[in-house]
Amino acid sequence: MIQIVFDSKTGNVQRFVEKTPFRNKRKVSTEEYLDEPFVLITYTTGFGEVPKTTEMFLEKNAHLLIGVAASGNKVWGDNYAKSAEKISKQYQVPILRKFELSGTAKDVELFTQEVERVVTKSGAKMDPVKQ
Repeated sequence: MIQIVFDSKTGNVQRFVEKTPFRNKRKVSTEEYLDEPFVLITYTTGFGEVPKTTEMFLEKNAHLLIGVAASGNKVWGDNYAKSAEKISKQYQVPILRKFELSGTAKDVELFTQEVERVVTKSGAKMDPVKQ
């Protein structure tokens, strides 16, 4: 079953993930090896960089990554949620959403639609969303 895996430093990404309707959610663990496809949600650090914990997780699990989303702050201009762009390019997966801070209800709605689309396209299975 598809998993939503997230990395959160300040709590913004975790708050976003908690608003999503998906059941199978887990926080990034740098020691963990996954055995099922996943969507990654992470934050952007520094000047548009991928967090080290996210990089370490992907070193072990990127072969199962089917899409990425990232949080950022628009005040950073071109570096806004840039970690999604870097991960997308490096691992050849679609960007499902970029959102500011912990996202809006519309961000959650659009992200959910994109996850459902990419899961269908990949042939992976997904737990039903919460009712």
